Amino acid sequence: MSERVNPPELGKPSGFAHAVAVDPARCERIVFLAGQTALDRDNKIVGDGVVEQFEQALGNLLTALRAAGGQPEDLVSVTIYIVDMDDYKANARKIGAVWRDLVGTEYPAMAGIGVNRLWDVEALVEVQGHAAIPKPSS
Repeated sequence: MSERVNPPELGKPSGFAHAVAVDPARCERIVFLAGQTALDRDNKIVGDGVVEQFEQALGNLLTALRAAGGQPEDLVSVTIYIVDMDDYKANARKIGAVWRDLVGTEYPAMAGIGVNRLWDVEALVEVQGHAAIPKPSS
């Protein structure tokens, strides 16, 4: 349904795809996913560090995606907003392991953006995305 595009003229991606192409004829729905932080169902930020907060935020994003009829492999674009880039990069291996556990080894087009703060002052990371849900096989 979607194709990861990584031209040889660009550096080899690690943890992202340079581009993701979607064939609209094979797509049932495009889903725009709001930014998710580490809020639990009681609207309280959970997780002491960036890894735990990333896991909760990504889990929240995937919950919204599933509610819209999609699966993790349907993600085509993800943006991660990061309060402390040095801390995020220091924990990149653990964050990558969380991604692989929740989403798998296919990566969408991604961006990581450093910010001063997020809506919830306790939030360390926010994850936003887009998904292309394929038409059912006939």
